[in-house]
Amino acid sequence: MIGRTAVLLRDSAYRRPVELGPYPLEALARDRSAADAEQHHRLSRDALAPAATPLAAAARRYAQLFCGFAEGECAPGQASGSLDPARRAREIKGAAYYLDAAHAGICEIPSWAWRSEEAGHSHALVILTAEGRAIEPDNLAHAWLQGAQGEIARLRAMEIAVCIAGQIRAMGHPAQAHCVGRSRVHLEALAVLAGVARRKGERLASPFLGEAFALAAVTSSYSLAIDLPLAAGAKVHPLRHWWGLNGAVSGRERRRCAKRRSDLSRYPMELVRRVAKPTTLILEDEVPQVPLRANFFVRARHGDLGRKAQREVARFAYKHPLTEGMMPVLHSMVPHQDGPLAATPGIFGDPEANTRALKSLSYHLGADLTGVCEIPDYAWYSHGANGDPIAKRHKYALVMLIDQGYDTMEGASGDDWISGCQSMRSYLHGAEIAGVMAEFLRSQGVSARPQTNADSELLHIPLILLAGLGELSRIGELALNPFVGPRFKSVVLTTDLPLMPDKPIDFGLQYFCSRCLKCARECPVNAIPFGGKVMFNGYEIWKPDVERCTSYRIANQKGSACGRCMKTCPLNKVATADGSLLHRVGTWLGIRAFWLKPLLVPLAVWLDDWLRFGLRNPIKRWWQDLEMVDGVAVKPAGVNERDLDLGADRSGRKSPVGYYHAADMPLPKRAEAMPVCHRAAVDRAKLIETVDAAQARRARGGARPGHYIPGTWRR
Repeated sequence: MIGRTAVLLRDSAYRRPVELGPYPLEALARDRSAADAEQHHRLSRDALAPAATPLAAAARRYAQLFCGFAEGECAPGQASGSLDPARRAREIKGAAYYLDAAHAGICEIPSWAWRSEEAGHSHALVILTAEGRAIEPDNLAHAWLQGAQGEIARLRAMEIAVCIAGQIRAMGHPAQAHCVGRSRVHLEALAVLAGVARRKGERLASPFLGEAFALAAVTSSYSLAIDLPLAAGAKVHPLRHWWGLNGAVSGRERRRCAKRRSDLSRYPMELVRRVAKPTTLILEDEVPQVPLRANFFVRARHGDLGRKAQREVARFAYKHPLTEGMMPVLHSMVPHQDGPLAATPGIFGDPEANTRALKSLSYHLGADLTGVCEIPDYAWYSHGANGDPIAKRHKYALVMLIDQGYDTMEGASGDDWISGCQSMRSYLHGAEIAGVMAEFLRSQGVSARPQTNADSELLHIPLILLAGLGELSRIGELALNPFVGPRFKSVVLTTDLPLMPDKPIDFGLQYFCSRCLKCARECPVNAIPFGGKVMFNGYEIWKPDVERCTSYRIANQKGSACGRCMKTCPLNKVATADGSLLHRVGTWLGIRAFWLKPLLVPLAVWLDDWLRFGLRNPIKRWWQDLEMVDGVAVKPAGVNERDLDLGADRSGRKSPVGYYHAADMPLPKRAEAMPVCHRAAVDRAKLIETVDAAQARRARGGARPGHYIPGTWRR
C-alpha cells in the first residue's frame, strides 16, 4: 500500500527510463524506408569555418583537446557483461543521456556512409547536443556569444562522444568518436538513420530542436540494438508534449526556462532569503590555512590511511568502464588551467554588467547554478601539491554547481558501481565550462583560472556558502542547495575581473538538519554525526569522520565510491514544474514559510521515510555493474544494493566521530606516510568547543586554540 501511494505521489518522470532521454523521441512515427532516400543526401557539413570570435576559438581549442581521445587501444579482454544487443543499447544510450545529450540513437552503418573506401565499424551511436540558452542583446555576453553557439554545442557533443568511445574500448571493443571537422563518416546521414533528425530540404532538423544543435557519433563493432529513422511527418501532439508525454521534460517547463533571464538559473534562487553572513558561524581570524597535503585523498596517496587505501586511491575513480573513458579527458584539461594573457585588456569596468555576463555565459555553457563571492584568505590552500606556497592571485570567485543527475541517482544505491561516475561526470563538465570561460577571459586580457577537482588552489565549500548557493548541512563538509539538495559538484573560476558578490542564503537548513537524521542513519560507515554542531578549525559544523568516510569511498569493494548521503537526503529532489507536486509544494514552503518550520520539518522527514523516498528505482538503472580489474571490465564480486535502514541505531554511541585537527596535519612537503590513528582522533573530542563555548572564550579575550595551528603535532 505504501509503495503504491509513493508512486502515485511522484511525477510521471519517475516511470521514464533514462535511456529514452529528455525528449519524447520514442513517441514519434518511424519509417524504415527513409533510410533508402538518405543515400542520395550524403552532403555533410564537415568542413569547419575559422573560429569567428574569441569565445568560439576557446571552445574549439577544447574540442581539439578532446579529439585526442577519439581513438585509442582496446582493453586486452572483452567485458563479461551482457551479450544482449538491447541491454547494451540501453547502457550506451543511457550513458549519452546521463552525459546530457539532447537526442541519442543507434543505427547500423551502411558502406556508403563511410567517407573513405575502407569501411570500419558496424554500428554507430549518434549524439545531438542542443545549443545553449539565448542571451539578451543588452547583455555583454550577447556579443561574446555571436558565432560561438555552434562551437560550444559541438564541444559538448565531442565531450560525450569521446567518453563513450573510451567506455566501449574499456569493455574490449574498438570504438572511435567523430564530430564535424573530424569525421570518417557522414554524420548527417547517420543522424537520419538513427532516428534523431530528419531531412528538411538539404538541411537537417530535429523535431524538437530545429537546426540549433551539434552532431557527434561513436562508431564501433560493439553489437547494439538499432533505432529506425523518423517518418517524414512525425510529430508529437502539442498538448501531450506540453504536459510531458511519457514523463519527458514538458513543454511548459521548457517554456518557463526560456522565459527566464539568461543570468538566472532555471531554479528560482531569487526567491530564497539573502542574509549578511552564512548561517553557520565562521571565525575568520581563527580558520587555519591548510596545505593540500592535508586533504584526505592526498593523504591516502601518501599512505597515511594505510596500504589498502594507498593502493585503491590510484584506481577508485577508474573502476567503472565509463569513468575509465572519462578520466583521461578530465586530466587532459589540467595543463590548460593556466595560460598567457592577451597584451591589451578589454574594457570591463562595470562590475554589475560583468557579473550578469559571466553568469549568462556559465548557464549557456551548461552550469546549473552560479554565484559570485570575494575570496577570503582562509579559502586558499597554503601550499600546493608540490609543497610550494600558493599565491592568492585573484580577488573574485565565480562559483558554479553541476548537478550529478537526478535520474541516475534515483536508480542507484549511492555506493554502487555508478557512484564514482556521478562525481566524475560533474567534475568533467565543470572543468570544461570553467576552462572555456577562463580561456576566453585571458584572450581579453583578464586574468582567470579554473579551480577544478583535478587541480584546485582553494577550498570550494566556503565559497559555495559565501556565493549564496547553499548552507552547510549535517552531512558535514558539504553544502546543500534548496533546489538540488546535496546532488552537485562544484567548479570555481577565479579572476580579477570586477564582479558584484552575491549574499549568502538562509532557507532554514540549520533547523531542518538539526531534526533530520536520515543521512547519518543511512551512512554505511557511520561517518556522519547524530549530535549537534561543534566548532572545528574555526567553523561551526556537524563534523563528519573524514578518515572513515574517505577510506570507504576509496576502498569500497562493492561499488566505485560513495554518495549514500546524497542519495537519501530528503532535499535530493526535482523542484521544477515537472517535479512531483509534493516536492514542489515542500520546496516553496521550505524557502518561504519560515514560521511553519516547527510543524513542517517533522512532517516532511516522516513523510520522506513513509513514502520511501531514497529507495532505488529500477526503471532508472541503465548501467551494467562492471569493475575494471587489470585493465579488463569484469563482473564484480559484489554490488551494494542498499535501500533504507529505518531501524538503524541513531544514538551514535557505537561509532563515535574522530576529529583530525589542523595541528595533526602533515607538513606541506612531507612525502613519507604520516599514519592516522582513529582512536586518538576519537579521544581528541575533548578538545572540541561548542559554539557557545567558543563565543564565550572570544568574549573574554581567549586565544585561538592551539589545535587550530597546522602541523604543530607533526611527527
